[in-house]
Amino acid sequence: MKIQEIQREIIDEFSMFDEENWDERYQYLIDLGKTLPLIDEQYKTDENLIKGCQSKVWLHGAENEGKITFTADSDAILTKGIIAILIRTFSNQEPSEILKADTKFIDEIGLKEHLSPTRANGLVSMIKQIKMYALAFDSKN
Repeated sequence: MKIQEIQREIIDEFSMFDEENWDERYQYLIDLGKTLPLIDEQYKTDENLIKGCQSKVWLHGAENEGKITFTADSDAILTKGIIAILIRTFSNQEPSEILKADTKFIDEIGLKEHLSPTRANGLVSMIKQIKMYALAFDSKN
């Protein structure tokens, strides 16, 4: 599935919830975090720790047949849900596609405006790190 299709799917999922009731959306995020493809313990290093996040978030990317596969973990349940959405969107995609992709879907589901400033900064840091992996792998090709 292409990045835009996955983003549309996520927007549709979040549109099922009442816009005013963010408790349901937060619970959904927490549930998504439980489906996160967890990072292997060997990659839970300072090198894979995302800088700028209030909680600890580890992200690892590996190239496989021209696509990047991401795994991650966090010590915070809500943050796990946030990184789960990003991994669902960008994992198993070509680096050039990740670099071209926008993240407007985050605004469309209303996530950024309902996060604390430190969590919103963390979200931006997660996206930046995913793009950095894509840039590194893209420059190898």
